[in-house]
Amino acid sequence: MATSPTPAAQHQPLEGSARLWGTLALSAATFMNVLDTSIANVSLPAIAGDLGVSPNQGTWVITSFAVANAIALPLTGWLSQRFGQVRLFVGSVILFVLASWMCGLAPNMTTLIAFRALQGFVAGPMIPLSQSLLLSSYPKALAGLAMALWAMTTLVAPVLGPLLGGWITDNINWPWIFYINIPVGIAAALSSWAIYRKRESQTRKVPIDKLGLALLVVWISAMQMVLDLGKENDWFHSGMIVGLTVVAVVGFAFFMVWELTDVHPVVDLRLFAKRNFWAGTVTVSIGYGLFFGNVVLLPLWLQQFMGYTATDAGMVLAPVGLMAMVLSPFVGKTVGRVDPRRYVTFSFLVLALVLWMRSRFNTQADFVTIMIPTVVQGVAMAFFFIPLMTITMSGMSQERMPAASGLTNFVRITAGAIGTSVSTTLWESRAALHHSQLAEAVNPSSPATQATLSGLAAAGLTPQQALAQINRLVDQQAFMLAAADIFYLSAGLFLLLIPLVWLTHPQRAAGGGGALDAAAGAH
Repeated sequence: MATSPTPAAQHQPLEGSARLWGTLALSAATFMNVLDTSIANVSLPAIAGDLGVSPNQGTWVITSFAVANAIALPLTGWLSQRFGQVRLFVGSVILFVLASWMCGLAPNMTTLIAFRALQGFVAGPMIPLSQSLLLSSYPKALAGLAMALWAMTTLVAPVLGPLLGGWITDNINWPWIFYINIPVGIAAALSSWAIYRKRESQTRKVPIDKLGLALLVVWISAMQMVLDLGKENDWFHSGMIVGLTVVAVVGFAFFMVWELTDVHPVVDLRLFAKRNFWAGTVTVSIGYGLFFGNVVLLPLWLQQFMGYTATDAGMVLAPVGLMAMVLSPFVGKTVGRVDPRRYVTFSFLVLALVLWMRSRFNTQADFVTIMIPTVVQGVAMAFFFIPLMTITMSGMSQERMPAASGLTNFVRITAGAIGTSVSTTLWESRAALHHSQLAEAVNPSSPATQATLSGLAAAGLTPQQALAQINRLVDQQAFMLAAADIFYLSAGLFLLLIPLVWLTHPQRAAGGGGALDAAAGAH
């Protein structure tokens, strides 16, 4: 760091092939990062079975990545000032490749969760830095095009994630969902370094809020452990869960007080003083938590109780990005002319419709019936992130934009991890309730039970095998009814979020493209 790099603002935009290759390198890294948030979803049953844990314990593979990623986001600003944007970005990509390799080699679930957390943490700076480096590569007049290209990769990745994850799990082996990051990551790191190393941002030593960061790690980790371990340990009848809850609550209280009084807070909570910011952040976070919880639940149900392979489950989920890819450019162009609250209201109405359609599923639902709501959901996703982030960032000064974007994404990703844990926990508890209610109807005096047992006996099953078969059928119905309950509840919650959107006051975002930049970052 002997030489003083050129300030980012003084760099001229890239031209010709350099700009093309720079865009491809940054997009490849972003694609790899976003792909890893969805590629494991359909592989959870295979991973859990191979490592000897329940599929619901397997959801830690998703939540550990999300929580660590959320913790790393607020550090991006400090780290980029300390090491430079290019060095930090390339270093982040290389560490992500190493963490992916270790995830594939993990011999047990504990190790895999630890490596996924590491992978999530080192991935934190990649998305915000890929945005800022991409914007510096294009002239201001083409900033919108740059963000549209960037946003397309973040929409394609969730489409390919479940498909690729399912195909790899069925035809090769689940560790390869992590190994495929290695060639992509190495190519992205080498290309980015070759193109951007002479465009390094200025570095300076700035203080870091060590206590604030420590409190952040403590309360978020404790909260996530409560959510993920609670169902296995009978919730608050367990001393461990009570202890972790106390740690989470006390840690959060101390964190709030410290961050509001520290001169250089790791998370600038004063941003919540702006109505648009707090209402937008709360809305996008709850909406994302509901969305992500249901995205994890659907493939679990299909594979455990509907006989779907990982590939088939991936094909059901893949179309969610198709309509979003088609409609997002239209939303990006018109969001400045149309009240974004109208777009968000439309999005939530469509999401409520999608989840209501899913709540009508039964165990006889065929592939097309299950996929139709997923295609429709893509329409809602196009009108979800960009308008909501435009509202959230409106009226924000340019210098506060990076902190605001980081804080919103931190809350959103944390809400996604909470949504995953809550939906799988609720699914199990509702299934247990439905199972006990259905089992009451299965008794020796019931004509239907007698007829079923006779039929199974005629097929050559012993009485014990016949009862086990009936229990499997009851289980299938119980988990179907439990999934329908969660879909129905989620639909209602999306409708309840609509009034919250109308608490905001839409206005032109400061800095012109700032809201668009932040909107792309929401993906």
